[in-house]
Amino acid sequence: MNRSTSDQAADAHALEALHARIEASLARQGLMQHLGARLLRVEPGLCEIALPYSERVTQQQGGFHGGAMGALADIAGGYAGLSVLDEGLEVVTVEYKINFLASFNGGELHALGRVVRPGKRVIVTTAELFHVAPDGRRQSCAVMQQTLAPVPQKY
Repeated sequence: MNRSTSDQAADAHALEALHARIEASLARQGLMQHLGARLLRVEPGLCEIALPYSERVTQQQGGFHGGAMGALADIAGGYAGLSVLDEGLEVVTVEYKINFLASFNGGELHALGRVVRPGKRVIVTTAELFHVAPDGRRQSCAVMQQTLAPVPQKY
């Protein structure tokens, strides 16, 4: 069955509104702004965020710091969860577990968050982190599972 042009336009408008909502929330994240994170993509149940390599995100040996990687995964999973909630709600992280698979420097990290199970009281997400080398080569470097709780938006 073909969708009407008006249905397609409504879907495009809803996706633009979702992107604007997530982007506005990300702009309120002081840590992510300090580290230089940027929103790459958002769809219902999915969010991708990039973090460029800089002296702000390194550990003592020059690789991406695990804390920066964990924060990026947390944000991508959190915004994936937020993308399935109504306006007027936010999410808080209840817990997450991350496995670091490899260490990299240079380039940037991309975190791809996905909703595994949406819910009214608990949302479960995952995020996979990829290192993107300057030549465009992508390698997986961490995986995370997360539990979120929806809360009322306070701003």
